[in-house]
Amino acid sequence: MICKIKIISSIALLIVSMNVVGQNSKRSYVDETSQNKALNGTDNNEIRVNLLTSLIGFPELNYERFFADNMGVGLAVAFSVDKIENMSLRSMVLPYYRLYFGSKKASGFFIEGNMAMVNEKQKNADLYFDYSNGNYYYSDIYTKSSTNFGFGLATGVKFLTRNGFVGEIYLGAGRLFGEPIDDAYPRLGITLGKRF
Repeated sequence: MICKIKIISSIALLIVSMNVVGQNSKRSYVDETSQNKALNGTDNNEIRVNLLTSLIGFPELNYERFFADNMGVGLAVAFSVDKIENMSLRSMVLPYYRLYFGSKKASGFFIEGNMAMVNEKQKNADLYFDYSNGNYYYSDIYTKSSTNFGFGLATGVKFLTRNGFVGEIYLGAGRLFGEPIDDAYPRLGITLGKRF
């Protein structure tokens, strides 16, 4: 009887051990496959959040698609959460093209060309001087709104981890055409995201 219990418990222990080893090897195979996908470039999409502009009240979300190892096109969308008095830049839609010079797919140093549609608002007030008592008065407070197009450039560097997480630092600017409130728009960021 004791011999049968030892045999059954040994078989059960062997089955559990084989199951645990099989799950670990399967998990490591899946992990290696996802790491190889990120490094070898079979992932062609990327989504990122701009942390720097989010801190200053202008959160930005980026989506980028890679068409080759060294180039990609993307779209950035940003909007202001600050009051008009603090920030005239209200929203921005910015398609861009990037050329990469790194050894891994779409990573390393890059240059960017972009176009932008920028919406700006500004509160204005007309002042008049009352000669009878020598004081200035606001006669009318109104909001001026402007939507314009522009072109710009940026340069930066992208870092890619083995499991597909990305980080970027970039800096640039663009010029607005038409009758903008501000003549230029900023293109700067510290972003974090995921390649998929």
